[in-house]
Amino acid sequence: MTNTQSDMSRDRGVRARRVSPYALIFRVSGAKAFCAAAAVARMPISMMGLGIVLALNHLYDNWTVAGTMNAVYVLSAAVVTPFYARMFDRFGQLKVGRIALALQVVAMLSFAMGALFRIPLAVLFVLAVLTGITQFAFGALVRTRWAWALRGQKDDTLLNAAYAFESAIDETVFVLGPILAAFLATSVHPVSQLVFPALCALVGGSVFFSLKSTQPPVITLTPVEASAGGSVIGEGGNVREGESSRKINAMSARRHVKSALVYPGVALLVVVFVAFNTSFSAFDVSVTAMTKAMGMEKVVGLQLAMFAVGSLVGALVFGSIKLKGSHWSHMVVLLAILSAWYVGFRLCTGNLIALGVVEVLAGLFVAPTFATGNLLIKEIVPAESLTEGLSWLATGNSLGVSLGSSIAGVVLDSLGIPAGMTLPFIATACAVPLAALAWALARRRRSA
Repeated sequence: MTNTQSDMSRDRGVRARRVSPYALIFRVSGAKAFCAAAAVARMPISMMGLGIVLALNHLYDNWTVAGTMNAVYVLSAAVVTPFYARMFDRFGQLKVGRIALALQVVAMLSFAMGALFRIPLAVLFVLAVLTGITQFAFGALVRTRWAWALRGQKDDTLLNAAYAFESAIDETVFVLGPILAAFLATSVHPVSQLVFPALCALVGGSVFFSLKSTQPPVITLTPVEASAGGSVIGEGGNVREGESSRKINAMSARRHVKSALVYPGVALLVVVFVAFNTSFSAFDVSVTAMTKAMGMEKVVGLQLAMFAVGSLVGALVFGSIKLKGSHWSHMVVLLAILSAWYVGFRLCTGNLIALGVVEVLAGLFVAPTFATGNLLIKEIVPAESLTEGLSWLATGNSLGVSLGSSIAGVVLDSLGIPAGMTLPFIATACAVPLAALAWALARRRRSA
């Protein structure tokens, strides 16, 4: 009997060890709801850029105007993203989110209506700025919720899975977004692809902010002394299991919370992400121009989605394994592999099938790169500034996207499509030595 019980216990332990980390994270109360709502709310990140390019090129038949308008929108969003993040960290997601979401939806619909009625280009640029400055990073908000929901874990295994899954959702959004944008622009109306993401933001954002039970508490304090009731902050900057938001919020502030950007490695990581993300918008604009030149503009969404399909697969695989070495070493290797695959974009110019295959293979390493960046921020930045730290990565993303679309528009108009298809390799190749430098500095700090 004893042996049987022992065998049964051993079998249960083996089964427990075999449980997928993805299954474990969704056992957390409320996780499915906030994850799904945030996924819908993120549709604008995959539709607005391409939507602006398609709408403006249709209206003005000029890639430079279309790329510049997109760049203005993205750059405006990049400027304000850290500001919103600090507000979310300081006042909470619900209090800030409802107001910010309302402003965002109104601004997006205003820009769409301006394009619909073909208002003067200068006024449309102003609306693009206003639309940009109302954008905030839903990806950072949902990842902060995961960090709070999975607090108290022995290691980052489940958080790594959660962040990888969010990267997979990002890629799913980038699979569906371009396809929807291209379909709506070519089959419904050239401006309809700007209205749909506003509705997604409204529905997904409203549900997300209504989920109060999973909202992280406001943490703007340093750990208190034992005589004051003990610290609620454990090792690694995580809030201790079982601490209530009332207890956390009741503590008096002991110091000013530093900006996430001043922590060693964060600024350089943001620069890496600027270079890394320049490749995506440059590729999007170049492929859009290529398909139009080939008379196959209707397939541009599907063509761009191939990149995201590979990234989706890469995200799911990355979240289910545990790699050896530091996160910085992973970043360097991933960027180097991406640079090599990006050479294939130029070689496959004009051949959509071959290009699609290369997109899928290159995409396998995209989401793991994003997930690794998020894990680096979690490793470097304390809990009270986590949303801001993650949003600085989003700012780097936006700056890169803005830079890439601007450069691609000019390059396409002056040098042609082959030159535009070379830009992803150039951008990502620039990110590799920057990441290697950050890795070397991190190793020096650890050994000091």
